[in-house]
Amino acid sequence: MAREGARLAVADRAEESASATVELINAAGGQAIAMGGDVTREDDVAAMVARAVAAFGQINCAFNNAGISGRAVGPAGQRTHELSRTSFDAMLAVNLTGVFLCLKHEIRQMIAQGNGGAIVNTASIAGLVGLPTSAHYVAAKHGVVGLTKTAAMEYAQDGIRVNCVNPGYVATPMTKDTMEARGDEILAKVPMHRMGSPEEIAEAVVWMCSDKASFMTGASQVVDGGYFAA
Repeated sequence: MAREGARLAVADRAEESASATVELINAAGGQAIAMGGDVTREDDVAAMVARAVAAFGQINCAFNNAGISGRAVGPAGQRTHELSRTSFDAMLAVNLTGVFLCLKHEIRQMIAQGNGGAIVNTASIAGLVGLPTSAHYVAAKHGVVGLTKTAAMEYAQDGIRVNCVNPGYVATPMTKDTMEARGDEILAKVPMHRMGSPEEIAEAVVWMCSDKASFMTGASQVVDGGYFAA
């Protein structure tokens, strides 16, 4: 985003993590601020949007990317009947309710500005297919796809485009344990026989936020090395 000239408000649950990204952006000649906030708390989300507007005057595009894996909310490898209500609720709070709250306040701001905008949500291939032992994650990501489609329909006449990116297996800290446990099994299902990089997902997101994607809304953009097609 910074490379393409955007001024950025970078948010994370821990502001120091956002600050590390902001330092990289500013060192490269970009312009960014860091914010802390929990996407499961509506007051935090509203405050993040307000701070971004105070810094830059308006919000033209937004990327809702906060998310957690199943290992963050309970033991790995649990089937649906083994999941606790606590684990299920915690997963949905971040991966689905968090997206809803961000959408709500970003769209409200874009409507007030009156000049449209673009929003991209992070879904997953798990938003399009089932994955055994990931019922809570799959439910949340299917919900993100549904939210995206509905918001796209509701706000098209306001000039606000809403899409989602559906990554496959990407080399990040969130996938490290899973890949160590069964990486060969997973990659055997990926026609390109490799994981994606965060940069490859980012390129798709930047394009969807840009005017080059001006006729694209309500879409689920798969970036997965062929996993979904196989």
